[in-house]
Amino acid sequence: MSGRVFGSPMFLGFDHLETMLERASKSSGDGYPPYNIEQISASALRITLAVAGFTMEDLQITQEDNQLVIRGRQSEDLQGRVFLHRGIAARQFQKSFVLAEGIDIGGAWLDNGLLNIDLFRPEPEVRVRRIDIKKGAVARPVPGDGVVEATPRTVRTIGED
Repeated sequence: MSGRVFGSPMFLGFDHLETMLERASKSSGDGYPPYNIEQISASALRITLAVAGFTMEDLQITQEDNQLVIRGRQSEDLQGRVFLHRGIAARQFQKSFVLAEGIDIGGAWLDNGLLNIDLFRPEPEVRVRRIDIKKGAVARPVPGDGVVEATPRTVRTIGED
């Protein structure tokens, strides 16, 4: 078996998940700003980032395809300020989280230096679809044009000439 995570023939159509995992592993790993991920119910999560010193105007949250991206950039208004010691970092950041298919963003709020983002997965509706079994011909889909080509099936018994 190859080194691919979803290389097994049991995982059909999961190639995009492998791409998402690669993207997640390449995301910024510097740990700033620190964050928590909390499960608040069976179908909801909350991401909390410690963004002390950032205002709502300094923060931006976007959903780019299947990624939640949080960016922070503080405005440098240092006119007339003299620092004897400057230990509070005023640096920009970008934090990305890969979202699973079907995850929705419920909302975000800033409270006491903590940025909270709620995520939820709506309850999936149960789908059962019956697949009819046809007699005589095997239907084969042709990729791209959606046309189905039917070919006759030949059945032979062992020992038959």
